[in-house]
Amino acid sequence: MEKLLNVDNLVKNYVSGAETLQILKGVSFKIDEGVSVAITGRSGSGKSTLLNILGGLDKSDSGSVRVRGTEIAGLSEKNLTLYRSRDVGFIFQFHYLLKDFTAIENVMLPAYMSGMRKKDAMGKARALLSDVRLVDRTDHFPSQLSGGERQRVAVARSLVNDPAIILADEPTGNLDSANSSMVAEILYDMTTKWGKTLIVVTHDEKVASRAHCHYALEDGILKKVTTV
Repeated sequence: MEKLLNVDNLVKNYVSGAETLQILKGVSFKIDEGVSVAITGRSGSGKSTLLNILGGLDKSDSGSVRVRGTEIAGLSEKNLTLYRSRDVGFIFQFHYLLKDFTAIENVMLPAYMSGMRKKDAMGKARALLSDVRLVDRTDHFPSQLSGGERQRVAVARSLVNDPAIILADEPTGNLDSANSSMVAEILYDMTTKWGKTLIVVTHDEKVASRAHCHYALEDGILKKVTTV
């Protein structure tokens, strides 16, 4: 039976003038449902590019990404938008919370925009904020939250549409060590609790060590480091 995520021989090039820079050189891997994967590598190694391709935010030059057997590169723009909103949850280094909305409004908004009734979306958002230990901060605006709290709101938001895959790009990159540890703990605990597949790009070896599998991206080639 096919895995949840099947990545086969991804190649990605960037052309600048007469120079062609090969970012990904035949990247392949497979991931089951409910598995956490960490990808490390130097800045500029292509980690974020790989994550963007998996999330349907960018396209490879060749190779394939299949999610539950569906090749995402073959999706229409409408279906690709649905894939990004329903099948994938994104967490970035910067939280990207809407400054004029409270924590609970930021979390519920993707569900509400996807067609969930406002009452139900608010209820789900409240439950997720409780799970990320922010039950007493639901009505606070981003400017009233610490950096770690904002990232925890972003974790809750990534789960509100019940996606199969969570893609986290340096989710602790802007945090101090204490908040980094807490956000990583909550991220892994939440994806485990909800049975999600997690792919996290990180420079932090402590964050990577929590994953079931650890890959390193070096010179455009993905190599397995460890498997728990």
